[in-house]
Amino acid sequence: MSAPASVLVVDDDTDVRTLVRELLAALRVLYEERPDLVLLDVSMPQLDGWATLARIRELSDVPVVMLSALGAELEKVRALRIGADDYVTKPFGRQELLARVESVLRRSPDPQLRRSYSDDVLKVDFAERRVSANGHDVELTPLEFRLLSAFVDHPNQLLGHDQLLELVWGGERGSSRDQVKLYVGYLRRKLAEAGVDPGAIENARGFGYRYVPGSG
Repeated sequence: MSAPASVLVVDDDTDVRTLVRELLAALRVLYEERPDLVLLDVSMPQLDGWATLARIRELSDVPVVMLSALGAELEKVRALRIGADDYVTKPFGRQELLARVESVLRRSPDPQLRRSYSDDVLKVDFAERRVSANGHDVELTPLEFRLLSAFVDHPNQLLGHDQLLELVWGGERGSSRDQVKLYVGYLRRKLAEAGVDPGAIENARGFGYRYVPGSG
């Protein structure tokens, strides 16, 4: 934004006007400041963290850690599925929160260190966090993007389950081989929709996976 934008909100509900104003203010700070990570509360007095996360994901791939007093497994799954990088249940200790933040930042490499990747089929812009295959944009969640990044950083190289857990999940406690299998499946399906052969991510049964460039 080169100049402040003006947004007119027309609604007869005061709570709605307040919510929209606070959401727009938060998103403006996100756009202008480009933070390395966002700590986002789920149950704020007027602003819903779920709606805020969804809007953030429309604008940015910045890592987001959700904070909530709701510790049910379904709440955590919901957060991860709509784009959160981690979910911390209240009350939490300072050391736990710092460790979670460090873990998320550790597995979110500086986009300035690598600008782009391309082969005959796939193009990855690390700075803009954009992916295209056969000329078609591919929309990935942050975790799916990290998984694809691990593969294209090591083309034709077999990556073991434990290696992928470290590269993508940062060795986070609770992560498992089942998660690797699940998210490889998600990634394959999204790439296949853009014409990429699902076999481009080969499964070396019992050992791990490798990305074979140019399979489309």
